[in-house]
Amino acid sequence: MERVSVYIDGFNLYFGICDLHARYKWLDVHKMSQAMLKGQQVLIDVKYFTARISGDPTKESRQRRYLDAIDTTPVQVYYGHYLGKPAQCHRCHHTWIKNEEKMTDVNIATQLLLDAYHDKYDRAVIVGGDSDLLPPIQAVQNTFGKRVFIAFPPRRNSSTLRAQANGYFNVGKKLLGDNQFPNIVTSVSGFELTRPGPWN
Repeated sequence: MERVSVYIDGFNLYFGICDLHARYKWLDVHKMSQAMLKGQQVLIDVKYFTARISGDPTKESRQRRYLDAIDTTPVQVYYGHYLGKPAQCHRCHHTWIKNEEKMTDVNIATQLLLDAYHDKYDRAVIVGGDSDLLPPIQAVQNTFGKRVFIAFPPRRNSSTLRAQANGYFNVGKKLLGDNQFPNIVTSVSGFELTRPGPWN
């Protein structure tokens, strides 16, 4: 059996879904990871990388609900930081605070390398499209002999990753639609988590 570990860039996947298939945001990433397996493969780990957003109570509540749903599955969640930095319009010079997620790439790279070093997987599947992951991908391939496949979220792609990966595919509508959470999920603490409507 080929051992498979899945590493999910949460923001990359979420915004890809929002761009093309917004009705499928209530995604069970563990179930999706199982569905990506082929014969003679076994799922070892699913690791989900994100950051808790701030500055918008509605978005914070929606994200908290989703992360509580993920907590009911075997998925391991790794948190980076959500930081604000000044931004400015080049035309009118209006300034505002632009929030950005930080550390996801570093966290994915760290787990990818550590798991390869400890020989936890034979194949890694990275759900994301950020070319900054090229160096750790090369390292696990060349140093540890691991195979790395890329699952590109909707409207996310990278020719750099396509060229380096052992294979790649697109996370399409069917894969997303077939692997949704139920409309109501009972959280670990016993609260009912209701599927968000199409407006949020």
